[in-house]
Amino acid sequence: MAEQGTGPGGVAAGQLRAFIERIERLEEEKKALSEDIRDVYAEAKGTGFDTKVMRQVIRLRKQDSAERQEQEALLDLYMHALGMAPSIDEDEAA
Repeated sequence: MAEQGTGPGGVAAGQLRAFIERIERLEEEKKALSEDIRDVYAEAKGTGFDTKVMRQVIRLRKQDSAERQEQEALLDLYMHALGMAPSIDEDEAA
């Protein structure tokens, strides 16, 4: 016979409930933080900052230097391959 507080398969109902409630609390905190971040972006936009660029800067700041340099090099390579970047001759003329 199963012990008190355990369900089918030996799942401890109290422990499961505690995990579920912790996750629910964290989800609520995450929602509140997301709203706070959205408010900060709205405030920045209201003062004239470009929030798309701010998001890019934040994403770049999360990367380490080597990873960022690698991505910049690949972006430069792809842009040159697609004719979207100035050629070396154009750079020298400027």
